[in-house]
Amino acid sequence: MVVGVDGSACSADAVAIAFDEASRRGTNLVAVHTWSEFYHYDARTTMQTEAEAVLSENLAGYGEKYPEVSVQRIVVEEPPAKAILVAAAAAQLIVVGSHGRRGFAGMTLGSVAQAVLHAAECPLIIARPAAGN
Repeated sequence: MVVGVDGSACSADAVAIAFDEASRRGTNLVAVHTWSEFYHYDARTTMQTEAEAVLSENLAGYGEKYPEVSVQRIVVEEPPAKAILVAAAAAQLIVVGSHGRRGFAGMTLGSVAQAVLHAAECPLIIARPAAGN
């Protein structure tokens, strides 16, 4: 089971769904968070540390609620869809959030969810905000 985590409200929904699914399926969970720093090579250590903190904040409390779910944390500097797909090579399920694109209601998926949808080799759940949010 793999969940993409970016710190957004949709991502929080994805984390909740992923823990519940992992618990129901009796499997472990891989939580993936990525970051990018194009201009400040010296900031890599800081960016990695900050990204690890974001992931920890987003997973906080779930260990107590789902003690049976073992969590592997992956924090890497690479495109989110790529990192999620690599982590999901042998996964039963991928869960991601999607802010969607602003505008017409039919434009419902953001770029990461779209990329994962088209390349995933296992089932995918896309957590979306409730209508009107």
